[in-house]
Amino acid sequence: MAHDEGASRRTFLKTAGTAAAAASVAGCTGGGGTQETTTTGGTTTETDTQTETSEEGDLPDEFAVTITQGQMPTTLDPQNHRSTPTDNVVLHAYEGLLGRDQQGKIVQKLATNYERQEPGRVRFQIREGVTFHNGDQLTPEDVAFSINRIVDESVSIASPQADQLAGVTGAEVVDGQRAVDVMSDGANPIVFSLFATYCDVMQQSWVEERSKSEIAQQMNGTGPFVLEQFQSNVRVEFSRNEDYWRQPPAVTSLTFRAAEESSTRVNQLLEGESDIIVNVPPQSIGRVRNNGSTRISAAPSTRILYNAMKYNVEPFSSVEFRRAMNLAVNLESIIENVLSGFADPTNQPTLEGFFGFNSDVSQYPHDPAQAEQLVEESGHAGVSITLHTPVGRYLKDVEIAQAVANQIDQLSNVSCSVRQREFATLAGELTDGNLETSPDFYLIGWGNATFDASQTIIPLLTCDGALTSYCNEQVDQQMNQAQSQTDEQQRDQTLQQVNQTLHDQAPWIFLNRQYSVYGVRNRVEWQARRDERIDAYAMEPAESQ
Repeated sequence: MAHDEGASRRTFLKTAGTAAAAASVAGCTGGGGTQETTTTGGTTTETDTQTETSEEGDLPDEFAVTITQGQMPTTLDPQNHRSTPTDNVVLHAYEGLLGRDQQGKIVQKLATNYERQEPGRVRFQIREGVTFHNGDQLTPEDVAFSINRIVDESVSIASPQADQLAGVTGAEVVDGQRAVDVMSDGANPIVFSLFATYCDVMQQSWVEERSKSEIAQQMNGTGPFVLEQFQSNVRVEFSRNEDYWRQPPAVTSLTFRAAEESSTRVNQLLEGESDIIVNVPPQSIGRVRNNGSTRISAAPSTRILYNAMKYNVEPFSSVEFRRAMNLAVNLESIIENVLSGFADPTNQPTLEGFFGFNSDVSQYPHDPAQAEQLVEESGHAGVSITLHTPVGRYLKDVEIAQAVANQIDQLSNVSCSVRQREFATLAGELTDGNLETSPDFYLIGWGNATFDASQTIIPLLTCDGALTSYCNEQVDQQMNQAQSQTDEQQRDQTLQQVNQTLHDQAPWIFLNRQYSVYGVRNRVEWQARRDERIDAYAMEPAESQ
């Protein structure tokens, strides 16, 4: 639903709800598209045969595009990171078995068919005629290796993406078939939804012949763009893959750059140095709209912003103190005055429109008096706390953090300050698997393109979550239950109960759903997506340019 010059929230939520339902159904039936169900020997097999299509047409001889994000990629290894800016770069060279279209619907990529054969086992048929950028053919062995490289650290690396394939225990090539079986611990009701969002395929021999450092600086995928140049923290340059298995892209050369300061990005756009920039601040939207050669493309995203409070350190080990922090923050004021309305308030980890969202959960009111009372009851009156925040990663991240800290600091019995952090450093502390290295109190964002509550709660709010700041045995038990439930209604009820519990336990200060606000030069036809992906394959020269 993303569109230029603003977005209709009602339309977005309707579309997001449809996508959430589709994602949930996908977990049980194999996704949208032409569906066939057969029963053989008591085993029910459900398949999907939809194929993403591309329009045939003449390709331009020259159509260079430059994209400026807030950060450069942390690595070119598609399986060894957890950041969206990195995804936006590496997904132009690497692809998964499944993908999602502009509306969030599951589409085929390197798999031509996918089916659930029995609880805990699904099968992907692997596309023929696909080559890696080095000219070698894609094989089922490459696919199985790629899945195992993520979920089994003995294969290659301890991938920080293991929890993104939640429940998946391994993959193996099917004898005599161009197919791969994926095994899960339990039913794994959203397994196809996971593979529509995660797991980029790499060539086994190419990976095994290279060091970890070389894989982080080179690329060899099957995607529509081929790496030409990588200058760490400076630029990444791609060229069009003329041998792509679909029609090659219209973009002939693609360059990624980064600028932390939003004003720098806006100036680069207005001066013609960049074609697409991320996170246009509200105060600059008028400049972009009125320039004559640029426009705004915006979409409510699948990303939630929050302030995590580490559950095992004082004062955040107190639920009374955590609730007090939520009561101290005037979220409506932040959305209105800091974000100029380009955000929606949240009150639980799951966003509205996602599977498992609990519409009965109430918003924490802005109530400084009650907050001060709870601080007294927590036994931590007089405490000083520091909020760590990244700079330039999210729309108005520093300004949001400063507003939160100022409002907490206005309490009579708590002092609060802000510490600005370089995003890559902060993200590294949160993703190293060691809770002890994380700051006690930090602002961060989390994107969840599966539209399912589990993919926010499991990694962020369970005891063994990859980026967790919280541990609660009841939550863990309920999430384990949800991951084994194949009845949609029962699973939805379980997830809603978890969201109510997490609201009440307040492991975060619940902030806002982020809107993705891009500045785009009119020479480029492109629309913002809900999942924050900047897909250059979808870009074309504007007819009037």
